[in-house]
Amino acid sequence: MASRGTASPQSGGHSKPRKKDLPAPLVQEFRQLFDEAKKAKDDQGRKISSAKWGVYAFFDYDGEPIYVGQTHEQLATRLNRHLTNQRTDAVAMRILDIFEVAEVRMWPVWELQGVSAKDNDALRLLDAYEYSAYLAAIEDSKFGAILNEKIPPISTRVELPESYTFPLISEQTRRERGHADVRIARRAETIARLAAVAHERGEVSDGLRRVLVIQAVRLAYLSAVRLAEVEGRPEPDPAAISVEGLVGSVLYEHSDPHGEKRDDDEGGVT
Repeated sequence: MASRGTASPQSGGHSKPRKKDLPAPLVQEFRQLFDEAKKAKDDQGRKISSAKWGVYAFFDYDGEPIYVGQTHEQLATRLNRHLTNQRTDAVAMRILDIFEVAEVRMWPVWELQGVSAKDNDALRLLDAYEYSAYLAAIEDSKFGAILNEKIPPISTRVELPESYTFPLISEQTRRERGHADVRIARRAETIARLAAVAHERGEVSDGLRRVLVIQAVRLAYLSAVRLAEVEGRPEPDPAAISVEGLVGSVLYEHSDPHGEKRDDDEGGVT
């Protein structure tokens, strides 16, 4: 007669893996480098990412600026929502592809550390810092445009506080995932997902449709560079495609240049 024993949940000598060991190796590497960035301190011993107020930017595998943002809840918290939890509109709407983020830059605004998040003067100063970082990104971009769905409110340009830049990928990952064919395929997939968001939601922001055009320009240029490489020709001039000619000025939000109708995304997507 067969016995009716109870199977042990730990039978076979297997144990439940730790949560941090579950992601793929590339994701684990990304998060490890991100954690190191969040633990980094300035020359006064302050943890940079602990700044309550600050501005940040992301850069791709070419060092191209792709996104600028601000926070008054804490840099680490805000960056976690983008890069770990993926609960910001920029990521959830497929505007920002985490796969393309190779570096993060932080501008902590220590002068506002103890100021209430409802202080209007502080908020205006933060807007000025963000807009100044945005203008710098536009100037540094070979396309003269980045992937912000909402352009920061027009503000007086100010001198930015000291910045700190951290890698989020290893050199080996840069070689593997930075290969042009890998990036072309991924970028095409990102564009398809973003277009699907526009199609399925029907009513989306003007900024999302602008980002769709900018991503298409980025894909076209990356593909053209790859073609030139395999044909043994010099790289094409990025100016061959005029982003401004396609989407208009990217120096202000046409429907809301001063940010009066801004929807604060500090809380992320629910």
